[in-house]
Amino acid sequence: MDFSPEEIERYARHIVLADVGGPGQQKLKAARVAIVGLGGLGSPAAQYLAAAGVGALRLIDHDTVSLSNLQRQVIHDTGAVGLPKVESARRALARLNPHVTIESVPERLRSDNAAALLGDADLVLDCTDSFAARILISDQCFYARKPLVTAAVGQFDASITTLKPYASAADGTPNPTWRCLFPEAPPDGLLPSCAEAGILGALVGVIGAMQALEAIKEIVGIGEGLVGRLLLYDARSARFETVAYRWDPDNPLNGRKAAAE
Repeated sequence: MDFSPEEIERYARHIVLADVGGPGQQKLKAARVAIVGLGGLGSPAAQYLAAAGVGALRLIDHDTVSLSNLQRQVIHDTGAVGLPKVESARRALARLNPHVTIESVPERLRSDNAAALLGDADLVLDCTDSFAARILISDQCFYARKPLVTAAVGQFDASITTLKPYASAADGTPNPTWRCLFPEAPPDGLLPSCAEAGILGALVGVIGAMQALEAIKEIVGIGEGLVGRLLLYDARSARFETVAYRWDPDNPLNGRKAAAE
């Protein structure tokens, strides 16, 4: 895959980076990434993936830009209020990097369209803000055998992990699923929404950028990913903590019962 002189200059700091280089940049250019949610997490994630030269981005979000979004959803600006988020994001990303193909899908991800919207992606980013959406996305990525980088934020705290449950760990057991971490959905009303509890705006910038970083590592094939590790961040104490988690043989996706059926 050839690069134009402009692309060579644009990606020069990647190309001279030993673990990326020309071959790694070619992998980025050939990659298709689906981003579900163009809010606080999806904003910086999409910007950094576009800047890095990921060849195709599919933006999926049914919502429109509101004034209260702008405190943290930095891909949108005041002039975008009222626009579909995917359209606002598409315009911003096109200005950032015209070499990236951007597809905007102004729809809510549902069980009846998830396979079509995620199935041809090389990697998926879950940047949503609901437990139900995370379950839907993680289940679909399992069945489609797609790596998933998923994150969650609330007030001053955040978590991020990478899921590849269709593959096996070094000891031969399957990699864990999202359902290995959270076997059951929390009761309705237990977790307050962002509008109810508030959120520190810069926090989503930190974690959304980390989602992009983990995606780039996965595409290029460098470093150690977050498979089987949940990275926790407490912004108030500026503290990171990594918690290891393993495959649950009782989980309904790749557990022993599922394998026997």
